[in-house]
Amino acid sequence: MGMSGMYGAADENESIRTIHAAVDRVITVLDTGDFYGMGHNEMLIGRAIRGRREKILLSVKFGALRSPDGPWIGYDARPAAVKNFLAHSLTRLGVDHIDIYRPARLDPQVPIEDTVGAIADLIKAGYVRAVGLSEVGPQTLRRASAVHPVCDLQIEYSLVSRAPETAIFPLLHELGIGVTAYGVLSRGLLSGSKPSSKSDIRGYFPRFSAENLARNQRLIDALETLASEQGISAVQLAIAWVLAQSPTIIPVMGARKVAQLEESLGALEVALSADDLRRVAEAIPASQVAGTRYAAQQMAQLDSEKA
Repeated sequence: MGMSGMYGAADENESIRTIHAAVDRVITVLDTGDFYGMGHNEMLIGRAIRGRREKILLSVKFGALRSPDGPWIGYDARPAAVKNFLAHSLTRLGVDHIDIYRPARLDPQVPIEDTVGAIADLIKAGYVRAVGLSEVGPQTLRRASAVHPVCDLQIEYSLVSRAPETAIFPLLHELGIGVTAYGVLSRGLLSGSKPSSKSDIRGYFPRFSAENLARNQRLIDALETLASEQGISAVQLAIAWVLAQSPTIIPVMGARKVAQLEESLGALEVALSADDLRRVAEAIPASQVAGTRYAAQQMAQLDSEKA
């Protein structure tokens, strides 16, 4: 997402170098959305994976609607729309199938059974390999799984975004569904990164408002102190903490540059003891983070946040 304007301007050549470095190392999943940069991100990935397609799984989100000038204007997960979105994604990516295909959000106007049923049709036709979901709650997960097996749920999860632990993760374990965890750095909050321009979408997120950011700095400082004691960076500790929660959780690394990727990959070498995990959780309690992960209107639309 960050390679297609969501966090401000990005260097396409550096983006492609970063994807190449990821695929040539240990990264096996590339996650995108057909609405990232209104198709730009898929075309970028398409160029980057030529000659490397067999090394990776492509995870694609669909359904979010945007107008030509950029604003978000709703969701569409009707069966006909699902198949239309996929046709364009295959073309932009330059591939003959998508490995994991998922609605970006639950469309409140369309039964999840209809959306998943459309993806199941695409699986039968050979255009998709597996069904994924994103930001949905327990009831929707059960209904979707009754139509077709779901391979994983993409949801925000980090030291400071731990709501899925209560009801969603236990159900995923029961149903045998994995997790693609995004926002493991809370969009750069835990690394000390701040919005740098008006085009940086984080400027609209409550955790990055001036007042909340000042309050959250205490959590950032605590994470940096613990990381320093381990001889690693705050980024590596935050990712290692997520990795240590379950072998079924895959953290999404939102690196836009090779240097950022290399730092993130360093988390794979970090071994955290039970005492380390306890200390980190106590020093950075999710209950103390100031601001929700999205603005109020977006939070109200998230099926995963509903009781």
